Amino acid sequence: MPAALIAALFFTVALLVTHGYFLLGSVPLLILKHDTPMDARFVRGFFNTYYLAAMYTASATAVSLALAGRLTLAAGATGLALLATILRRKVIPKMDSLRVQLQTSDTTSISAFRRMHVAAILINLAQLVLIVWSLIAASLQSRAGV
Repeated sequence: MPAALIAALFFTVALLVTHGYFLLGSVPLLILKHDTPMDARFVRGFFNTYYLAAMYTASATAVSLALAGRLTLAAGATGLALLATILRRKVIPKMDSLRVQLQTSDTTSISAFRRMHVAAILINLAQLVLIVWSLIAASLQSRAGV
């Protein structure tokens, strides 16, 4: 097995682990009431770390898949890296602004923060499903071509 293919496999697994770990880690955070700046700061930090990890693992996956000649999968991984970058630039500042509003115990900001948390989880789930589906489809396609 060529080294490029081994690297692609390694980084693809890292991408799956990153998305799976943060999905499983973010759901239990829904038990937080999101009504204190400490809760909001923790959730914000968790998602900031997730977006950074997703950007790096998706980028490494894209490069390794491209070097292995799997250009369609590489394009998908590039899309995931770009999506993580965009989400980090949009979601984290919004969480920061809502966190400031939480200090006034504004119920609107509490529910908005919670909705943002749930939306981020659902986006993560959709990405994970897309990754798994694309890997299964690529595998089936390569088997049909053999």
